[in-house]
Amino acid sequence: MNMNPAHPPLTPSRIRVDLQQVANLVPEGARVLDVGCGDGTLLAYLAAFKKVDGRGLELSMARVRAAVSQGLPVIQGNLETDLKDYPAGAFDYVILSQTLQATTRPRAVLEDMLRVGRRAIVSLPNFGHWRVRLSIMFGGRMPVTRALSDSWYDTPNIHLCTILDFIDLCRKMDVKIEKGFALDDQGQPHRFGALSARANLFGEQAIFVLSRADK
Repeated sequence: MNMNPAHPPLTPSRIRVDLQQVANLVPEGARVLDVGCGDGTLLAYLAAFKKVDGRGLELSMARVRAAVSQGLPVIQGNLETDLKDYPAGAFDYVILSQTLQATTRPRAVLEDMLRVGRRAIVSLPNFGHWRVRLSIMFGGRMPVTRALSDSWYDTPNIHLCTILDFIDLCRKMDVKIEKGFALDDQGQPHRFGALSARANLFGEQAIFVLSRADK
């Protein structure tokens, strides 16, 4: 991995639990693009423990500087426009963690991810969770939960969806869901998968491994 030796990369021994679930899905030595990578915490973990050939794309210049200062190959860019500049099949995995719902064109983002990568890993909060439903039904207010932690006037999320909504989008796009995991509010996987009937009601988050159906 081409890093600046003057700035040894951050190698956290522990990362956020839901990010650990994502990391578990990436095979050793894979070529990885982490889109919306923040300060590079996941990328650093994957480089240290999975020996990936990793790159990062991040909108916030402050977070880019934080990642680069640790020797991580992260560039500043907008995933909704700059993913188009990457050649087809450049990566084995393209990761988008807890960000799809903040994009203006989620379908186009997924299409670009699956063009650039052989597989995509997407995690997202589930707006169909029972606490969210109760908050709207009985409280008449937009929910604030661990997975949806911002008030409506501060949230970057503009396309909130349920697990079933996301599965339906994949079907319409002819995208294959290779794996799907429903997570609790701590980021731990439930016993049932994201494709089960229980996931949309009891999963606070979900992680999907996607590929083109013709692959």
